[in-house]
Amino acid sequence: MPDPIYLDHAATTPVRDEVLEAMLPFFGARFGNPSSVHRWGREARTALDEAHERVARCLGASADEVVFTSCGTEADNMALLGVWRARRAQGRSAVVTTPIEHKAVLAAAHQAKKEGGEERLLAMTTDGLVDDASFDALVDEKVAICSVMWVNNEIGVLQPVPALAARAKAKGVVFHTDAVQAFGKVLVDARTTAFDVLSLSGHKIGAPKGIGALYVRRGTPIEPLMFGGTQDRGRRPGTENVAMAVGLARAAELAVAEREHEWTTLAALRDRLEAALLERIPDAVIHGRGAPRAPHILNISVPGTDSESLLMALDLRGIACSAGSACQSGSISPSHVLAAIGVPADLATSAIRMSLGCLTTDACVDRVADVFPMLVEKARRLTMA
Repeated sequence: MPDPIYLDHAATTPVRDEVLEAMLPFFGARFGNPSSVHRWGREARTALDEAHERVARCLGASADEVVFTSCGTEADNMALLGVWRARRAQGRSAVVTTPIEHKAVLAAAHQAKKEGGEERLLAMTTDGLVDDASFDALVDEKVAICSVMWVNNEIGVLQPVPALAARAKAKGVVFHTDAVQAFGKVLVDARTTAFDVLSLSGHKIGAPKGIGALYVRRGTPIEPLMFGGTQDRGRRPGTENVAMAVGLARAAELAVAEREHEWTTLAALRDRLEAALLERIPDAVIHGRGAPRAPHILNISVPGTDSESLLMALDLRGIACSAGSACQSGSISPSHVLAAIGVPADLATSAIRMSLGCLTTDACVDRVADVFPMLVEKARRLTMA
């Protein structure tokens, strides 16, 4: 059997050798608690402070604006609920977001509503972009925070975050962006873009699972979600995970250094794969194709098939893809992202997400371009039988 092909980098990425090497000492001799005053603690504190500074430099920020979290979901929850709870006393009781966000953002918006807030969902175009008129209508003086995902994790659509952040700021609205899929693909710089809060996840950029970060611009009101300690200036109490923070810092540095090359390489591979599949399957639909897209995500639907069967068939051939967000695995309902942009249910239930990354080569693309159309043809014959 040929070597397996991994086309699920949007779900997670392998830990980079450079990242693992940076982390290993903190699982051994450098094991101290950064809150301790002795030499072991001071050594850990130095490494943690340096990790804050290194991640901050990658964001064009200051070290005190970076909060380490356990994952992107925690960062998203802390952004929405932390800011909303801090601002509701000012008469800003609404949360604005899009219906195509990661469930971490949508669930946080739902929680704000349960606590007495107002949840507003922006309208979307059929290509997956925020509707301008809807943004102007919903983002007003009653809004505490507006959250728009920079790169959608299912269809790869790239939102005009710099422009949206500036428009929100002009109305006194805190702007958050989930940059989990964007960081390392697009320029993320707090000095040139007016986002106030931004979420990152380590395992999307070659760090381990279990580490993320939240950027909080100085002066942005935010309440903690947890209580019981003074770590991270009281914004996230609890003993810090030094090894993981060091790993995220190294991964972030590599992602920034390789960003332009990564975009060029993955865009060329994605475009080759997309063109080959459309040539072999002319009635296939590429979701978000009419909008700017990040280079690493290709979401394709083929009429007359279903994603579950195709994913199983691909896996048997050694090809790993997904039907959407890994956080939604096991769900039998169609993608909420595709439903929100008006994709018919029959197409939504046939959607396959192919996400490219460090393990993707020309040979991978060529093999998938051969195997996928054959599996589609077989699935269609079975459906018609």
